[in-house]
Amino acid sequence: MNVKIFVTGGTFDKEYNELDGSLHFKDSHLPEMLTRGRFQVPVDWTTLMMMDSLDMKDSDRHTIAQHCISTPEKNIVITHGTDTMVETAKVIARLVKDKTIVLVGAMVPYTFSSSDGFFNLGTAFAFVQTLPTGVYIAMNGRYFKWDNVRKNKKEGIFEEIN
Repeated sequence: MNVKIFVTGGTFDKEYNELDGSLHFKDSHLPEMLTRGRFQVPVDWTTLMMMDSLDMKDSDRHTIAQHCISTPEKNIVITHGTDTMVETAKVIARLVKDKTIVLVGAMVPYTFSSSDGFFNLGTAFAFVQTLPTGVYIAMNGRYFKWDNVRKNKKEGIFEEIN
């Protein structure tokens, strides 16, 4: 089973600027994470964009969905910012059929020792290989159906709505 990964940015891939304290994008950390995790699943990855999900527009979400449609792989992981992950999942669920798609992100950048990104990516890979066709979000060691999840900004976790 091959897995396609689409990189879109988000906190997952942000870098810290020691001089001014800002967060910015440089390159994706995905290759390092796959090597460090000793992944044995055949993967192909493509960077679609490197942006904060708060800056995403509907056109960006449609671009992600179109790439999901056009890729031959049936199992797809999308790295994404957590703030609008649910909105993107909604667009994908409406447009993409017959594939298992898992969106994943991080609350803390991968380059920080307290990051949840590495763990979340590992769970996303497990879920994309075992869940039935559909669109899901993987965070905090759990998976959620795209239409039954929200980001709890007070607690810093994702949770079921019902």
